[in-house]
Amino acid sequence: MVRGLIDFLFPPQCAGCDAIGDGLCERCVPQAMPRIVRRLASLDVVALGSYEGPLRHAVLALKDGRRDVASALGERLHALVEEKMLLVPVPTTIARRRTRGFDGVEAIALHAARRADASVCLALRTVGRDAQRGRDRMQRLAASGRFRCTTELLEGCEVTLVDDVCTTGATLEDCASALRAAGARVAQALVVAAANGRA
Repeated sequence: MVRGLIDFLFPPQCAGCDAIGDGLCERCVPQAMPRIVRRLASLDVVALGSYEGPLRHAVLALKDGRRDVASALGERLHALVEEKMLLVPVPTTIARRRTRGFDGVEAIALHAARRADASVCLALRTVGRDAQRGRDRMQRLAASGRFRCTTELLEGCEVTLVDDVCTTGATLEDCASALRAAGARVAQALVVAAANGRA
């Protein structure tokens, strides 16, 4: 009821074109988009599209705390999620979560999993306060050890990472290393967008 009242007073707007009605309209980011598949050092990364145009606007809106955009991106990402898949979202820092009021990637993963009959495990935590945003390519690639796995229940399990955008792939590789150290098998990541057509 409260959500309905908020939507009535402040209707959602598309992050791509500002049209009223949804956090991301079908015209800007269609449900069936061509996928981008790239190979990192140890992961296959599947993205909905390139980090440009409306998809880039949507990711930036998500980082600004738009819950309606998180829901819309989860709706799109669920097409990449297989039934019974175990998703592990890449966590944001505690400071950013506090500022935004929620973790956008976690919200995307939860929404996508519900639609695809998959599961989500919040198994990763950030170590320290450093984030990748604002770093140049060399600094991003050099960063490691920024995440740790908080559970032993993933030993022997196959998991799929989820993130909003992939630039150099350093964050995904760092998360995969933490999960593998806990005994998980990680071979794939799903992301909303891949920067510059690269994952």
